[in-house]
Amino acid sequence: MGLVVNVILAVQMLTALGMIGLILIQHGKGADMGAAFGSGSSGSLFGASGSANFLSRTTAVLATVFFVATLALAYFGNQRPVSTGSVLETPAAAVPASAAPAVDASAAAPAPAVEPASGAAQIPTK
Repeated sequence: MGLVVNVILAVQMLTALGMIGLILIQHGKGADMGAAFGSGSSGSLFGASGSANFLSRTTAVLATVFFVATLALAYFGNQRPVSTGSVLETPAAAVPASAAPAVDASAAAPAPAVEPASGAAQIPTK
């Protein structure tokens, strides 16, 4: 499921960047970058009104894909975990004997003493 969430997140990010670019290219109030690319001229590939329709429809399609990706991420983010039990509630006998390491009491070494990181944290003992 992690791969699906990553793909949806990538689609969402790409559509957001695409929408930002298309909105900046469109000619209108607040989007004057479109004049630099010739979207205001009537001699363009789509004509005077064709360019506006193409950019508007493409922006609407990208906005729809963005909203669907957002809803999908919200759905996957709010799913309950598969296992409802606690790790502490599982019985210890559930571990197979072949997976448990063999412990030899004569080979056990004492654990080294752990010293505090700084001298100020030490408490004198008697």
